[in-house]
Amino acid sequence: MLPMVSLPRNRTRAAPKRGGSCDDRLTEGAGSGMDISTPRFGTLTVRNADILQLEQGLIGLRHCRRWVVLADAQNAALGWLQSIDSPEVALGVVSPRRFVPDYQLRVARKDLAPLELPSAQEAQVVVIVSRHEEGLALNLRAPLVINVEKRRGRQVIAKDPLPVRLVLPTDGEMRLTA
Repeated sequence: MLPMVSLPRNRTRAAPKRGGSCDDRLTEGAGSGMDISTPRFGTLTVRNADILQLEQGLIGLRHCRRWVVLADAQNAALGWLQSIDSPEVALGVVSPRRFVPDYQLRVARKDLAPLELPSAQEAQVVVIVSRHEEGLALNLRAPLVINVEKRRGRQVIAKDPLPVRLVLPTDGEMRLTA
């Protein structure tokens, strides 16, 4: 299971900071961590041990290479991938098997090599959730594969023709929170 940082239930949202650089929103915290000012979650204190490295970033977000995974206080099925490099970027993520029980991911071994996984079975796979007119959707074609022990991840493209936008039923467990 992918370890997530819990948010306090009474967390208030910070007012978005206009202008300024990413460095203006990051401050060194006590010990081995930093504070991040985000528009969605307010100010977060992130320990270095909680940082997930995506060396190649994500498709469309190549500059976002450091992330923290946050638990959603209202929906256990949902996590948030919060960018440290661009604090205004937060993406909903879920385990694909929670919604597609027979989900199988086939990728080239070379795509997983940088993660230094002892075996493919030790990989944690999550997919990005997005909001569309039709409802919430999962990107099954380009999941994130994570080596939890080494805190490394990578977005990969599946060999099989999986959907980029699998719309979830509107009466399911994700309807209200994402």
